[in-house]
Amino acid sequence: MSTFMLITYSECRYMTTSQVYFVFGVSGSGKTTIGKRLAKSINIPFYDADDYHPRSNIEKMSSGEPLNDLDRQPWLKTVNEVAKKSLDTGGGVFACSALKEKYRSTLSNGIEENTKWILLKGDYQTILSRMRTREHFMPVELLTSQFDTLEEPQYGITIDIKDSIEKIVEGIINQTI
Repeated sequence: MSTFMLITYSECRYMTTSQVYFVFGVSGSGKTTIGKRLAKSINIPFYDADDYHPRSNIEKMSSGEPLNDLDRQPWLKTVNEVAKKSLDTGGGVFACSALKEKYRSTLSNGIEENTKWILLKGDYQTILSRMRTREHFMPVELLTSQFDTLEEPQYGITIDIKDSIEKIVEGIINQTI
């Protein structure tokens, strides 16, 4: 006797090889740089989750005040919607802090089977020195709060940021594709 399962169109449309790759970590860990290079290497679009922050979040961070969970929730839901839509056209690479488990749960809601997580991990001093050499709305004073907030997952892959960009991207590709 054979059995089969009925699925809806919305479930079926994600049963492809399309993937969403979340490159995540604290501010200054290289999410955008690595994410762009990874997206180019695997020929899918890159999305910077920072581009989807409401103005109020950017102003709050720029003034040196960390975001709270309430601030983040609408932004995370927006990024999730963009990620879902990206699966219709082959997926995408998303640079996003995704510091807490509940944030990652919101980001991957409804697309868990098509989501890969890549944590860019580095020590405080390495990341602090990087942040001091770039222009970004996130002030270096908030780096400690990012490390304090980070909940490292037991899934996905963790990449040490001390290697070259090329080696990091090669490592990601070898471990996820």
